[in-house]
Amino acid sequence: MKLRDLGEDRLLDQLLPHLPLGKTLKAFEAGAGDDCAVVKTPTGRNFLVLKTDCVVEEVHFMSEADALDIGWKAMMRPLSDFAATSAVPQFALVTLVAPKETEVAWIKKLYRGLRRAAERFKVSIVGGETSSTRGPIVISVSVVGFVEKNRCVLRRGGKAGDDLFVTGRLGGATKRRHLQFAPRIAESRWLTKNFSIHAMMDLSDGLGVDLPRLVRASKVGFKIELENLPLSRGAKIDNAISEGEDYELLFAVSPGDRSRLQRGWKKKFPNLSLTRIGSLNRKSRIENRKLPRGYVHFQQPG
Repeated sequence: MKLRDLGEDRLLDQLLPHLPLGKTLKAFEAGAGDDCAVVKTPTGRNFLVLKTDCVVEEVHFMSEADALDIGWKAMMRPLSDFAATSAVPQFALVTLVAPKETEVAWIKKLYRGLRRAAERFKVSIVGGETSSTRGPIVISVSVVGFVEKNRCVLRRGGKAGDDLFVTGRLGGATKRRHLQFAPRIAESRWLTKNFSIHAMMDLSDGLGVDLPRLVRASKVGFKIELENLPLSRGAKIDNAISEGEDYELLFAVSPGDRSRLQRGWKKKFPNLSLTRIGSLNRKSRIENRKLPRGYVHFQQPG
């Protein structure tokens, strides 16, 4: 069997149960398979949060893309997962793997993009690694931070009856916006300060892949109102479901909070839309429409 026959989620299902957690198992609030690893500390009221992510040439960016934008995206991808957990990022490590023929000026511009992105969220780049390769270029960023125990949000807390909301607009990001997005950390922090958010994740692989991941983790079903999906200019419903790279937040919250949430959001974030797109329901009586798939690693053409 090849990776293309298995796909990312099924591969992880086979690998993750065998990771050597040992005596530290009880220290994990969330491990591999969620947006971030969330680890209990011996003292204090905060969880330690860790995330690593990468961008790969010809997968996450084209070779002709601006190095400044590539650096920006490489840093912002793991920070978007911090937003999904409502965590505060603090430190980052950057690993660069590049062919020896790569122009030094290009590398310097890449790191300017990394620094700009880190400074946006007051993250300190404290180290990393470099290595050579025959190609393609890979930039991996690992981020460490914290989240208060009473504000940590994972994928698995969704409840039957919850409303499903998304921030911003979906679809069309692959045309350029995927290189210049900003993670919804401020929005996520506001949400968990003012509401009980049951489950949340960022939309990186598309609603058609990411929403099923959330409902599987929460052991519920879902019903989506496709006609209510907030579309980017020029995008169609299929783009919003299948393209990915939107990096917006998808979250579940009690319907009893709906009115207060919508009023408060409009006042706090007047330039960013918040849209109810459906609800969670009992898994035993799912009324789902089958969603087209989003981006699935190892199964995309190329």
